[in-house]
Amino acid sequence: MGTWDMAPAAEMEDRLLSKKIKKGMDKAAMPMKRDGMGQKSYFARLRRDLVRNRAAYLLFLPVLIYYIVFCYFPMYGIIIAFKDFTPYKGILGSPWADSFGMEHFISFFDSVYFGRLIKNTLVISITNLCVTFPAPIILALLLNEVRFKKFKGFLQTLMYLPHFISMVVICSMVRLFVDYNGFITQMLSSLGLVDGSLSLLSNKDYFVPIYVLSGLWQTIGWSAIIYISALSGVDQELYEAARIDGANRWQQTIHVTIPSIMMTIIMMFIMRIGQVMSVGYEKIILLYNPGIYETADVISTYVYRKGLLEANWSYSAAVGLFNSVINLFLVVTANRITRKVTDMGLW
Repeated sequence: MGTWDMAPAAEMEDRLLSKKIKKGMDKAAMPMKRDGMGQKSYFARLRRDLVRNRAAYLLFLPVLIYYIVFCYFPMYGIIIAFKDFTPYKGILGSPWADSFGMEHFISFFDSVYFGRLIKNTLVISITNLCVTFPAPIILALLLNEVRFKKFKGFLQTLMYLPHFISMVVICSMVRLFVDYNGFITQMLSSLGLVDGSLSLLSNKDYFVPIYVLSGLWQTIGWSAIIYISALSGVDQELYEAARIDGANRWQQTIHVTIPSIMMTIIMMFIMRIGQVMSVGYEKIILLYNPGIYETADVISTYVYRKGLLEANWSYSAAVGLFNSVINLFLVVTANRITRKVTDMGLW
């Protein structure tokens, strides 16, 4: 008999066990599947990442479902902008509009309201952007200088509260304040700035300031949260080095604080640029009246009237699609400009 046959049973078991262990180690050491370029395949990397970060993906899953159901799936209805949509025929059964489906777009461009809507939307959006975008940054910088934590917390709470008030309540308060007997109207009238016998909302020239300033009061505290969070992550050693070099508080803010949160500022700015043509219709509808349509009527309120009040669904969908395309163009342009100027952007 051979040596293998003559080995004791215990020795044979040891040899078999060592072979199994070696085989398992070799299998574990085998490289992952790679594509033709010698790189790990995308699906292999995705599978590995899903296993490693499964808790994070589970938290992200509800957000993904929300966007698929409420943001991406409804895009199917965009085609009614190119049709003469009627509910009883449905989206697919409705006939295509004239002019190769562009009839409603042409009607909007030829409308007498087109120029007014574009102008009012841009005036309100740009004014709102110029006022409400830098204000939270300034507020965050000021709160960052407060050294008493209890007082700082009290100020932050006071600034956050308006955000949690319903838009209907906010607009009702604004209407009361700027009515002919409201305290704001009476205060401005006592200074000789306005006519105290009429509501400020009855004058088309006052609508934009009222809209912007009331929005600033409501959103400044909440919008400052992201900048306060960014400021908390600034390396304190940078301030210490600046103080050693003789920098005062203002110089530290200019040369340390603002550059440290510049990426956050740029990201928020690009996102705000993408909303330039999307003035929210809720607040405007609650504040305006036919007498001030000349300065208060914007694209979103026009879509609301045409789509819901006049049941002209295809026309309102065409106007809304035009608005969305402009916003997309603005986002891409703003990101490209910031990438060239500052080498930072969303993508």
